[in-house]
Amino acid sequence: MRLVVDSFEFGSKFTPRFNTISISGYHIREAGSTALQELAFTLYDGVEYVEWACRRGLDVDEFGPRLSFFFNAHNDFFEEIAKYRAARKIWYQVMKDRFDAKNERTWLMRFHTQTAGVSLPAQQPMNNIARVAIQAMAAVLGGTQSLHTDSYDEALALPTEEAARIALRTQQIIAYESGVTQTVDPLGGSYFLENLTLQMEKGAFDYFGKLDAMGGMVKAIERGYPQKEIAEASYQYQRAVEAKEKVIVGVNEFVIEEEPPSTLYIDERVAQQQTAKLRKLRQQRSNEEVQRRLEALKKAAAQEPGTASNNNVSATNTMPFLIDAVRAYATVGEICDALRQVYGTYTEASIT
Repeated sequence: MRLVVDSFEFGSKFTPRFNTISISGYHIREAGSTALQELAFTLYDGVEYVEWACRRGLDVDEFGPRLSFFFNAHNDFFEEIAKYRAARKIWYQVMKDRFDAKNERTWLMRFHTQTAGVSLPAQQPMNNIARVAIQAMAAVLGGTQSLHTDSYDEALALPTEEAARIALRTQQIIAYESGVTQTVDPLGGSYFLENLTLQMEKGAFDYFGKLDAMGGMVKAIERGYPQKEIAEASYQYQRAVEAKEKVIVGVNEFVIEEEPPSTLYIDERVAQQQTAKLRKLRQQRSNEEVQRRLEALKKAAAQEPGTASNNNVSATNTMPFLIDAVRAYATVGEICDALRQVYGTYTEASIT
């Protein structure tokens, strides 16, 4: 949380057009959550970040407009659209009513969407082209600002050039041939979808109430609450698939014998090339300067965050020290090792 709030403070002062964070729900959904849990936990993560920033004395209307989100797009077409629509409504209400934001750009939710890798099985992988197209269309109809379409062979390997091209062409066909980009919220007003949206909204606020009662998301994570909710949802989904209560085409129904497709193979030369580049970097840089800047970073990180003054960041904001370390060619691994010495390593409690 310290690093996140430091980035908010630094970004609002020196990189005002830079998205300081991508508040992600993608990994939540990939771990097996429901659409509702993805919505609620992702947005409440955002609430928690804003709470911590405001407690540091940051102005929500200075850092708030550059917050962005990252959602999953799964197979249930209308549920996904309702999820995105509810997300925008909830974020507007939260920023305006809970945090008293005045800047209209602070009220807006901007989000990226990626199609659901977890939904793309290895069996009959060409079917995944259709799945990705449905998921991508849901994201567009739900109002996404940017989109990543997965390759059909994701379960098997890194994508081949052909698989990556098909994923790209899927986006381009939606953008240039389908006509769905000609209007905003084209499904707005549909009774079915509006009702789904309201259900999503209500369910998310129910989760908000539970998380508030626990003292926020950090406290809830320490108690294992979201992890347990996601684990239970994942179990119920897998149970339904194995019982054929939920049909996955080519996996538990409509199964055929097939030859495995051609996949991309990457040999050890890539690792050898990267190792050689790293060795060369460490020979050419000033390792003494790297260590000096890493020590300065650790010293700043170990201090309590201060209050910004004179239109600058606080003296112990870690961002300037991180940038100094990078300019000296410290590696990401070395920077992380330095911060581990200060903050330690988080170990998640076992959830049963």
